[in-house]
Amino acid sequence: MGVAAKVGGLWIAKPMTYMNLSGEFVRQFAAYHNVAKDELLVVYDELALPLGKIRLRKKGSAGGQNGMKSIIQHFGGDDVARLRVGIGPQPERMDASAFVLGRFTTAQEQELELALDAARDAVELAVSAGIDAAMNKYNPDPA
Repeated sequence: MGVAAKVGGLWIAKPMTYMNLSGEFVRQFAAYHNVAKDELLVVYDELALPLGKIRLRKKGSAGGQNGMKSIIQHFGGDDVARLRVGIGPQPERMDASAFVLGRFTTAQEQELELALDAARDAVELAVSAGIDAAMNKYNPDPA
């Protein structure tokens, strides 16, 4: 149902289910490895964020993302920390699944690499100093 590895003291897990069933895997994984909800950080791609942007949150709605919706349902609340990695915007008249499963251009891949580097750094900071410190450093200032 998924794959997982322990790197240092940190578990990294990836559901291999359909996206809308992600919560089932994450809940079972957390229960099996005795990981509390407040120790989770869910990382996923987000159409609603521009390509290359990242955003951390301690809680919130799924925002239409079916994987996060499933996780919220299986944990019984929206207080699951998440790191969203922007892949948007979705082109008009293009099916969301076709866009998400499509290929990036070379320029987009370079932009995504920078975002993934920032996401890795944000995860490392969240683990070492807490989610608030990571949010303060990596979330954009409000306009």
